[in-house]
Amino acid sequence: MNIITAIKDEVLVPIHPAGWPFIALFALVTFGISVLWQPFAIIGVPLTVWCVYFFRNPPRTLPLDSDLVIAPADGRVLSTDIAPLPEELSELTGEYRCIAIFMNVFDVHVNRSPINAIISAKRYIPGAFVNASLDKASHDNERMALILDAEDQSGLRIGVVQIAGLVARRIVCEREIKDRLSAGQVFGLIKFGSRVDVWIPKEYDALVYPGQRTIAGETVLADLKPAGKARRAAKRASTKS
Repeated sequence: MNIITAIKDEVLVPIHPAGWPFIALFALVTFGISVLWQPFAIIGVPLTVWCVYFFRNPPRTLPLDSDLVIAPADGRVLSTDIAPLPEELSELTGEYRCIAIFMNVFDVHVNRSPINAIISAKRYIPGAFVNASLDKASHDNERMALILDAEDQSGLRIGVVQIAGLVARRIVCEREIKDRLSAGQVFGLIKFGSRVDVWIPKEYDALVYPGQRTIAGETVLADLKPAGKARRAAKRASTKS
């Protein structure tokens, strides 16, 4: 029974609610056209199955250490370089490192919070739909930006930017300003191919490298402990003074 349950949990994963309208549309179109022209089922059924697969929301096992930045998305790391902050993250100050994760149409597209945090800013920017793997996508494409303030009172602020891609046409962000997010908690998704950028202060080294695959809620992007202790000590000192 345990083996059967494990197989069910692995195969019959939950579906994100935002996916059901698309799944229903794919299924109805496939059924309607196939009734009139049966060969269409050869194309329609696999497309419907793919649509179900696309909106899957599998459970994830978070790292036990809370002093970590974890991946917000499944995908491939594009870069981990220090870069100029985009305008939508204007509340952040200092130099930041951008860890960019590209999701293709076969990756899980549900996005998760990288840290325990409170959303202090949320900003939607309309834009184009060029290939999300290109550098200019972070400035030209439609995107949704969040600024997350760490709940540990360390003063840490990071940015998370959902970026639409060549095929994507809608960004979903289910949380609002002042909402609390636990590390690994689902906060939205991007429909049909996209990218998520995580902006962390430059003193935190990236623990991933370009080309590496990430798993949302599980892959560690950065360790906050070494620089985090110094940041907390500095904040305590400034408070006392």
